[in-house]
Amino acid sequence: MNTSPAPRFTPALARVLATVSVGFVVTQLDVTIVNIALAKIGADLRANVTGLQWIVDAYTLAFAVLMLSAGVLGDRFGARRMFACGIALFAAASLVCGLATDATMLVAARAVQGMGAAAMLPNSLALLNEACRHDPKLRARAVGLWTAAGAIAIAAGPVIGGLLIAGFGWRAIFLVNLPICVLGLAATFAWVPQPRDAAASHPPSATSGVRGIDPAGQLLAIVALTAFTGAVIEWRPLGLMHPLVGGGFVLALIAAVAFVVTERRVDSPMLPLAFFANRTFSAAVLFGICVNLTYYGVVFVLSLYLQHARGETPLQAGLAFLPLTGGFLVSNVASGWVVGRFGARVPMIAGAITAALGYGLLHFAQAASPLWMLLAPFLLIPSGMGLAVPAMTTAVLASVDGPRAGTASAVLNTARQAGGAIGVAAFGALASASDSTGAAHVVAGLQLATLISSCVLLCALGLACLVHPDAHARNQPNNRPCEERNGARPANASK
Repeated sequence: MNTSPAPRFTPALARVLATVSVGFVVTQLDVTIVNIALAKIGADLRANVTGLQWIVDAYTLAFAVLMLSAGVLGDRFGARRMFACGIALFAAASLVCGLATDATMLVAARAVQGMGAAAMLPNSLALLNEACRHDPKLRARAVGLWTAAGAIAIAAGPVIGGLLIAGFGWRAIFLVNLPICVLGLAATFAWVPQPRDAAASHPPSATSGVRGIDPAGQLLAIVALTAFTGAVIEWRPLGLMHPLVGGGFVLALIAAVAFVVTERRVDSPMLPLAFFANRTFSAAVLFGICVNLTYYGVVFVLSLYLQHARGETPLQAGLAFLPLTGGFLVSNVASGWVVGRFGARVPMIAGAITAALGYGLLHFAQAASPLWMLLAPFLLIPSGMGLAVPAMTTAVLASVDGPRAGTASAVLNTARQAGGAIGVAAFGALASASDSTGAAHVVAGLQLATLISSCVLLCALGLACLVHPDAHARNQPNNRPCEERNGARPANASK
């Protein structure tokens, strides 16, 4: 029986957690903060609904398709180095977004923002995993706080966006990233220790276990996901039989098949298909797709609903999202404790049920519905997600060896961002008719989107049942944590 004191957050770990959370916050903030500005951006840059979907999805697509390569680069050259490069690129792209003179320029800058986000997110989680890999319960708590920061940023995006637009105009939602990135970059060099493991310090050898770059796989992933998302976005305005739409779906299918074939044959695949032999890993990744597809898609439609169907200003619409923030904060923090006590499966099941109920209640919203009717779903949806996502993330990290944490994180978050991009494309199409944003179409689109979301999360419930109940405690690496390398002895070092 182990009688060592319970593990605790040391100052070194707290600083690492705070630093990597900055990167996660800005990447997630820019997923949703732009939604509340869509009406103003559309009017200022003369962008229709399809153009607005591309402004949202350019970021999410680049984020998704490049994250796997970013995870591999982090495994190869060091997670801290890639994390810092991502922050710098994200800041530069945010400046261009804030200065954009037309929709095309904004879409291009948003894509570059997505590249920076792709470099930050998997490597931030890899740095956190390294910092507390010595204890699974401590890792569950840390991941819960990390996901809480990102989830709150997602939920707070519309609120912050509404305040910034009211005070400074829509360009401020991008320019606000600059001081945050500067602080994050400084903290990275000051507080995050330089990795000492061989994979992070030296180019890999053939037997090092760290994979190389897979350019063919990367190109095919870009083609497959971009073609599919583009076809979904253009389906409603152009029609299914349009060459661009039909050709997009065909191209996406061909590229997807070629991607799988390529990944089976190359020596260093971008997507390690062997990961999916682990049932917990596969179920958790599919669960993540379901969660992001529903949430990103519904938030996009909700932004149209609040401003076009209800006539709210950007500030009023942003404040209407405020209950989402509180729900995410409480549930994400609680999730780490629940995972440590009950394992990953229980909070994933409970979270899926809770969020599905929230979407079900939102299905009954009408243009004239009072705002208090939205309160219950606006609390249930983030509460369910906040309970489930840290558990899902912990299960994925624990299902692979420590040196592959960056890649595993990239696989999970690539799948989640891809699901989010498809959700925006599909649900956005439901809420518009030939680029119209009439109230009737928006309300009907919201009702259909929430009905679909409830059904998707019931499927996610089934996936959660496949996760190993003790997934969070498996594959504990023996490598020393960064706190110990910095001179602090972990509480359970003798275990």
